Amino acid sequence: MVEEFILKATGPGMVFSGCGSATPAQVLTNDALSQIVETSDEWIRSRTGIGSRHLLPPDQSLTDLAIAAGKSAIAMAGIESAEIDLVILATSTPDDLFGSASKVAHGLGATRAVGFDLTAACSGFVFAFSVASQFIQAGTYQKVLVIGADALSRWLDWEDRRTCVLFGDGAGAVVCQTSEHQGLVGFELYSDGSRNHCLTLGLSSGRKTLGEGQVDTGKYNTLQMNGREVYRFAVDKVPEVMEKLLYRTETQPEQLDWLVLHQANQRIMDAVAKRLKLDPERVISNLGQYGNTSAASIPIALDEAVRDGKIQPGDLIATAGFGAGLSWGAALIRWGENGWS
Repeated sequence: MVEEFILKATGPGMVFSGCGSATPAQVLTNDALSQIVETSDEWIRSRTGIGSRHLLPPDQSLTDLAIAAGKSAIAMAGIESAEIDLVILATSTPDDLFGSASKVAHGLGATRAVGFDLTAACSGFVFAFSVASQFIQAGTYQKVLVIGADALSRWLDWEDRRTCVLFGDGAGAVVCQTSEHQGLVGFELYSDGSRNHCLTLGLSSGRKTLGEGQVDTGKYNTLQMNGREVYRFAVDKVPEVMEKLLYRTETQPEQLDWLVLHQANQRIMDAVAKRLKLDPERVISNLGQYGNTSAASIPIALDEAVRDGKIQPGDLIATAGFGAGLSWGAALIRWGENGWS
């Protein structure tokens, strides 16, 4: 069954006032990967657009990356960590199965913030800031730090070229806060559990006998993906959800300044831009450098575009996440607190 929630923002305003990102220093190029598994730089680039990816080393944690990205976003927003009311960590790969958001909040010095993890795989960042908007528009919290962070390198079969060539590690963050302006124009979220089997990271088949019964041993398998089906899903559903969002927010494609999609496959991004009749130069892409960083991909791309001066305050941005669940969602945001007409 598909679950749908649609918002055309009408409550108290929320703006995106700061962003940040962090990636591990360790880089694995396509050429280096070809020494590990049967593949080549040409094979990977032609099918995905990926040239390299950053991988989390054993002496660094996902929490470390999330804290670094969060600190950068808080600094750009011009606030103190102690002012943060809520930390939402969108991740499918926490350091602790019970959640890492509270530890991230502690590491940031966000002493009065409540923290929780949100799991929606590659859609996680869009889902997370949509959730943040509800707290802000309800008047519950005034300043929310939303972080997307994943380290799927921990859960890959490095002998399976169908998956190991795709993913990298990283973290990205935004500060959402109350404002007289409305930075979230609208969002639309979906999930379809009937296609969950297309992209999974499930429990292994390990068992332990207890008396006359058995229990799972609590270990997980490596990431499993039907790449063809996931690709078909993305090129069908992402343009569709984007078109619905634009229609329901009474926005024309030509009004968009930028398209910032989940960085999964360059061909998917090109297909969405073509269907929306957008100039390719208005599509933000850093996939070649980082690969698919799951929930981190949108905020990393956003942060780089802001710091490079591409995205300016007041710019209208369409964004969409899609992935395991299967889940997908789109949002229309106006960046920053300044530059409003």
